[in-house]
Amino acid sequence: MARAIQLAERGLYTTDPNPRVGCVLAKDGQILGEGWHRRAGEPHAERLSIDAAGEAAHGATAYVTLEPCCHHGRTPPCTDALLAAGVSRVVVGMEDPNPLVRGRGLERMRAAGVEVVTGVLEGPCRALNPGFDKRMRLGLPYVRLKLAASLDGRTALANGESQWITSEAARTDVQWLRARSSAIVTGIGTLLADDPSLNVRLPPSAIPALEEGEPVRQPLRVILDSALRLPVSAKVLSLPGATLVATCVQDPRRVAATTSAGAEVWVGPADATGRVDLEALLGYLAEREINEVLIEAGPTLAGAAVQRRLVDELVLYLAPHLMGSDARGLFELEPLTSMSERVPLELLDLRQIGPDLRVRARLSGRSANNRYHRH
Repeated sequence: MARAIQLAERGLYTTDPNPRVGCVLAKDGQILGEGWHRRAGEPHAERLSIDAAGEAAHGATAYVTLEPCCHHGRTPPCTDALLAAGVSRVVVGMEDPNPLVRGRGLERMRAAGVEVVTGVLEGPCRALNPGFDKRMRLGLPYVRLKLAASLDGRTALANGESQWITSEAARTDVQWLRARSSAIVTGIGTLLADDPSLNVRLPPSAIPALEEGEPVRQPLRVILDSALRLPVSAKVLSLPGATLVATCVQDPRRVAATTSAGAEVWVGPADATGRVDLEALLGYLAEREINEVLIEAGPTLAGAAVQRRLVDELVLYLAPHLMGSDARGLFELEPLTSMSERVPLELLDLRQIGPDLRVRARLSGRSANNRYHRH
């Protein structure tokens, strides 16, 4: 199973919106075939393993990180392939949260006389697909909030200057975060101030699954623009990949003007502040098969996402310098009246990236409102 997890990780940047899956076929201590799912529409890990093993697959054990599918999607059911190959035992890391599968693949194999073992290295297997898992269970994507600050928690000088707080090594690390994400979300304030590209700038040769000549997959760029202020000169409109403007403006002429500039427009509900309802937007993105969302924004949007418990994971890059008390902070949050109102975090990882520190933390407790629960 550990080897199957290694294989699945090769699809970290290409399988979206499908889950990352690895499979190993083995018998008598020998690996007969192995495979991993590369991208949607291409063969699944199980079928690649069977093809590699050939007739030797008969009587073998299949180790697969995710329950084999039992429905017809872009490809035929993997349960049929495993049964046709004559495997005698299937070891599964985790049950598929997809309601079209969700235990049915395991039941089908057991009914056919195949021994089934589940829950082997389930934690690492589940960590392969946090977005797919959450989208299937709750109808919401997995949300990371990326921030960069000085050691005293400042993100920009009082005059707005912010380039560059962190090192080139940290900024390269952010590129890998972008490359695995389905969508990158920012606010119109950040776009007007910095005109960011919000794209993946890694060369194709750096992406493990890409072959020569294949383009790098660009995440959907999402701009929260409640009043439709996006300028037609914005970089995001001229780069490869799609841009979605999320607004609550109902004026058809202004919507048409933004569409003509090269962006798709989603008109959604407004929250109590008159801004785009973040929960509704995340629910809409999940309907579009968006698994993992990366928020790169200023303190207003960052604070709103955290305060509404819409963030699953914080990724904070801390640079070893101080910017002073007049510089801008990380979040705009409502004032607290007692220590019990603090936002609790659970540290997941701490490591040095170049001269900077990268802190990964999870918001403790329920991370997102399940108002948009689909299944």
